[in-house]
Amino acid sequence: MRTAVIAALCAIFGTLHVSAQGGAAVTAYSPYTMFGIGELQVIGTAQMRAMGGAGVAWYSTQMPSLVNPAGYSATLRKSFLFGFGAEANFLQNSQYKYNSAGNYAGTAKNAKNTINFHEIAVQFPVAKKLGIGLSLMPYSSVGYKMSFLDQNDNIAGNIGTASYTYSGDGDITEVKLGIGWEPFKGFSIGAAAKYYWGKINHNYTSTIENNFVGDSSFYSVKGEDEYAVSNFKFQLGLLWNILATEKNMLSLGATYDYGGSLRPKVTKSIYLNDQYESYAYRESSVSQMRLPHTAKVGVMYQSIKLMATAEYEFGAWGSGNNGHFEETINGGMKVRYVDTHTAKVGFAYTPNRFDVRNYFNRIAYRVGFRYSNYYQTYNDKSIPQYAVTAGLGFPIKFMGTTSIDVCFEYGLRGSHALMSNTPKIGLIRQDYFKIGLGLSLFGEDYWFVRPKYD
Repeated sequence: MRTAVIAALCAIFGTLHVSAQGGAAVTAYSPYTMFGIGELQVIGTAQMRAMGGAGVAWYSTQMPSLVNPAGYSATLRKSFLFGFGAEANFLQNSQYKYNSAGNYAGTAKNAKNTINFHEIAVQFPVAKKLGIGLSLMPYSSVGYKMSFLDQNDNIAGNIGTASYTYSGDGDITEVKLGIGWEPFKGFSIGAAAKYYWGKINHNYTSTIENNFVGDSSFYSVKGEDEYAVSNFKFQLGLLWNILATEKNMLSLGATYDYGGSLRPKVTKSIYLNDQYESYAYRESSVSQMRLPHTAKVGVMYQSIKLMATAEYEFGAWGSGNNGHFEETINGGMKVRYVDTHTAKVGFAYTPNRFDVRNYFNRIAYRVGFRYSNYYQTYNDKSIPQYAVTAGLGFPIKFMGTTSIDVCFEYGLRGSHALMSNTPKIGLIRQDYFKIGLGLSLFGEDYWFVRPKYD
């Protein structure tokens, strides 16, 4: 089945007709998710995502540390942190069309809206300067459906119209359990185990429509590839407060994720879609779908009113055994994995968090920016990714740490550049808008203190 999918990708890119598949957890809507583990989710709370997604150097006693396990050490004694996030996505794909003479013939467009939870996290102390964190969040998502009619004269003239449909859906979820410890004042280390599980389905169908020959030997064919993932990976983290006073804090953070093979169990099936829809082929094996070795470094400055952060992330997608996934499409065009580089910056401003009279002065106002390249190239064409973010943080009560946070993100993936000149086939540009909602609850350090008076 994989060979058939690759052989038709050229025609698929030539005629855009995409729709996300079913499944409550699927948030992707992109033909770029046809290969690999799909579209990666931005890790972090709503506060972090509103600031470009930066969070590796974030030191907080009031919010779960989703990015860096060393941040678990900041959990105050007699406290308990709980975080929940949800995200809505509004996505649009567009592609330039060209006629047989190579002239521009309009733009094909389609859109989709999705909604899903983003994270569930808890964090609590086990001793002084020693904390544990547990989180559940989507890691990647696959969703696409592409159709085209075969205009080959040998088929249309001898049999009828051949129709091909390629579709896929599914996701991979990450469960993370870690511990953070501060052995020296201002310096923390952390480690976490990550468990990945989920299923990704890639399907195709080929049918003969308007079969004027009438030969019953021509059947519809349906193929299904199911990738079932279940594997552990690990993460290490460092967090160092090089400056820490009552009014200012400057922190450096770093993490390293040990990637490697997910070894998904693959079940490949082919059906002959006659009136009995009989099996023609079925095979089970183990594939070499991989996660990259990933390193992040960042810096963050915090004061009573201002927060500023910058972060760099490197993902070794194109290194090591990932070369195994290089695929060749019709005409010699290639889909290959490449290393990724991501830069993130973010800022937040709170006018006066101690203002008793004016609630708007206690709201946190956040903005950010993120740039990266997608972890695959198409015919050596890089897929750039940009995102501009913003958000608001609403404290629930005066001097409390519980908050409701809203984040907004406008992003762009890909471009209208040509993937091929003969024939002219353009890349697909994706514009999206995301709205995220986050709840950071039970952060007060008196949560477990029994009141003296009822």
